[in-house]
Amino acid sequence: MLGWELPPHNSGGLGVACYHLSKALALQGTSIDFVVPYSAKHDDIDFMNIHHATNLSPLHKFGMGAYDSKFFIETIDPSQKGELRTIRDIQAQYGRFVEQYTAENDFDAIHAHDWLTMEAGMRAKELTNKPLIVHVHATEFDRAGGNPGNPIVHEIEYQGLIMADRIFAVSEITKQIIVEKYNIPADKIEVVYNAIDTLSLDDGYEYDQRTYRYLEGLKAEGYTIVSAVTRLTIQKGLGNLVRAMAKAIEKYDRFALLLAGDGEQRDELIRLAADLGISDKVFFTGFVRGKQLRDAYSVSDVFVLSSISEPFGLTALEAAHHDNALIVTKQSGVGEVLHSIFRYDFWDTERLADQLVGIATSTALKESLRVNIAREYDRISWHDVARQCVNVYNKFRPIEVFA
Repeated sequence: MLGWELPPHNSGGLGVACYHLSKALALQGTSIDFVVPYSAKHDDIDFMNIHHATNLSPLHKFGMGAYDSKFFIETIDPSQKGELRTIRDIQAQYGRFVEQYTAENDFDAIHAHDWLTMEAGMRAKELTNKPLIVHVHATEFDRAGGNPGNPIVHEIEYQGLIMADRIFAVSEITKQIIVEKYNIPADKIEVVYNAIDTLSLDDGYEYDQRTYRYLEGLKAEGYTIVSAVTRLTIQKGLGNLVRAMAKAIEKYDRFALLLAGDGEQRDELIRLAADLGISDKVFFTGFVRGKQLRDAYSVSDVFVLSSISEPFGLTALEAAHHDNALIVTKQSGVGEVLHSIFRYDFWDTERLADQLVGIATSTALKESLRVNIAREYDRISWHDVARQCVNVYNKFRPIEVFA
């Protein structure tokens, strides 16, 4: 298994998905060696072997671009400067580690997650002729908000998809992008939805009203708290969400928007809220994890997944578990497995505003969405996802012939 991150050293949903998928696979008897590009402890992972491709801290991969990273270059151990200065350098070292691993170990399949590990996966396949499964959690078209994005990443994705023996796409939306943008045959791609591990979320967590005390004060005055837990990037369509909030507030002024996360659009979104005259009702937490992250879900009444292109959207399932009503764009894959939700086109700020006002002004509607979504997300299991993956692995196992 080739991945770029695992909790608690993850910056987004990719690490969460890799963790829960691997855990479910292990429970079904799969032996996993998982390679990460950093060195750190994963104290709560005892169901697989974790290998560290470099001695770097997990922090060095945060904020790195495909070409360079000022943060990385300024904070890296001086003894390693000139060797691992960019994300491409780390990918190269990651590939060298995988080469050595394949020379010293036997295994049945290679499972590579996203473009970050595709090159290493292709090299492992080249050296061993083992089947390569490429798991696409997002494409460069998604990350660039529908724009062309980075040509280097496009080329890596194209090569990885061509060389893969089987492709896992996290939604039908993602499958269609792979078919249409990369000209990959549809029958080579299997849709493998993400899921939610409710048991891991029922771990004794208790909501602390002091975390977002001001928002709790607003709720006591009748405000509806709308949230988005996300990276503040162009892909996530947050500019349209802020514009929709401004339109909703014109019709019903008891709204507050909580944006939990960080990214390159933060300052732009702060300015936009000010320009629209709603800066007193838009709150930025910065990057949060652990209890602060879960408290952000808990304080919220309505969760909005506003992405321009979202292959799946695990945060929507997490928000539903924390008793939120959901609104997601029609361009989000999670809408393929949930039905008790409101949906809109990412650009349709008028429709989103009307949906927000409708939920805020109807207690019956809000409760109906919350109750019904709980029945739906609880049926989505990582164990079912793992069984689907194992069935694909087994298709590539050599057939034993007995005399």
